[in-house]
Amino acid sequence: MGARVLAAAGLAAALLAGCGERPAAPDAAALAARQYYDSLLCGRYAAFVGGMAGADSLPEAYLEQLRTNAKQFMARQKEEHGGISSVSVVRVDTDSVNRRRDVFLMLCYGDSAREEVVVPMVETPAGWRMR
Repeated sequence: MGARVLAAAGLAAALLAGCGERPAAPDAAALAARQYYDSLLCGRYAAFVGGMAGADSLPEAYLEQLRTNAKQFMARQKEEHGGISSVSVVRVDTDSVNRRRDVFLMLCYGDSAREEVVVPMVETPAGWRMR
């Protein structure tokens, strides 16, 4: 019985890692980047755009353009790759001089393609935001 529980726990951990990658240690910048990209995958474009540094001071017309661009990006990914099926954190590089972190995310597509992207993150009074 104990072996079954361990096997089930191992399987759950593998599924949560996404694309066969091992999850990175919890990091506030990485969690924020993943949350923003999860919002993008779920069609919450306003939440994705809201995760950009300085978004709160942009004119509404420009914010709407950014939301439209995010929506068009996801439509293009669906057309070209069957959409993005999951996002996982690969690693985080810290630049302590500039108070920034580069979060490397693995995008897994519906057609089994994978792409690693870097999301520069900056710490703001409101939390970590995409630069």
